[in-house]
Amino acid sequence: MNVWEDTYVNYIHWAVGAVMLMPAAASAQDFQPRNPECIAPAAPGGGFDLTCRLTSQKLNELGIVEPSIRTTNMPGGIGAVAYNTIQAQRRKDPNVIVAVSTGSWVNLAQGKFGRFSENDVRWLGAVGADYGVLAVRKDSRFKTLEDFVAALKVDPASVAIGAGGTVGSQDWMKPALVAKAAGADPKKMRYLSYEGGGEALAALLGGTIEALPGDASEMVGQLEAGEIRVLATFSAERLPGAYAEVPTAKEAGYDVEWPIVRGFYAPPAITDEQYAYWTKALSTLNANPEWQKARTEQGLYAYDLVGADFGAFAKKLTQDFRALATEVGLPTSGK
Repeated sequence: MNVWEDTYVNYIHWAVGAVMLMPAAASAQDFQPRNPECIAPAAPGGGFDLTCRLTSQKLNELGIVEPSIRTTNMPGGIGAVAYNTIQAQRRKDPNVIVAVSTGSWVNLAQGKFGRFSENDVRWLGAVGADYGVLAVRKDSRFKTLEDFVAALKVDPASVAIGAGGTVGSQDWMKPALVAKAAGADPKKMRYLSYEGGGEALAALLGGTIEALPGDASEMVGQLEAGEIRVLATFSAERLPGAYAEVPTAKEAGYDVEWPIVRGFYAPPAITDEQYAYWTKALSTLNANPEWQKARTEQGLYAYDLVGADFGAFAKKLTQDFRALATEVGLPTSGK
């Protein structure tokens, strides 16, 4: 068979496959969720909560999903409790979607979701991306990222750092990578664990911790109000708006970036028709100018991977985080 024959055969296979898929695509319109629910796997006030509530609100307001989507907060292990609940109780439930972020893949890579891996859910899609930041109180002794790093170099345990998740979580990873780049031992950092960004922010404002490695969207309100100082963003370039005057970690000489992708997954045993309904809903949302405006106002940036592309991304990122965990001396799931 020559190259032209081979190309023709491939085209025929593609065309037949496309025709065979047409009825399934059409039937995706037949499914409609009943009492739809978005699970935010953390306490109110953090990034998971924002992802669920903002996305649900706009899906409903724009008439993309009906009836109204309710948000349920299910804290525990930065997603572990929700992940295991889906596996144990709701594997076939097409009415529930669960918020996910980069931190979820970090924990999956380290085996913190128990025996389950990135292959045990159906990845729906992303609705935006956030970026990590390092925040301190407005009256902090740390005026710059260099001040923070200098203290870590003298004694990594001298700075009370706190955020959502435990040692090894994505919020721990942000200062850990800065410390590592500066020659300090990240495993000696003093890190206090909180259940979500809202609790960690309260601890920062109350003086329990000195530094909060959080997310730009979570911190923007307090930054605009003048209650916190952001020492650096973990983005490739300066962020716009309230962050326009905040330097990146790279500007301070530390090659650390931490984008936070926000999206959703569905239970593993839903049908292709049900999966197609939710992926189409997210694709429609991402293309809507009203959503794009609302996303920007919350400090989120475009990141529109949906369906199979998002699934491939989620699985590769989890594998990459296994390698990163090994590099900084943390256990991995080994899957």
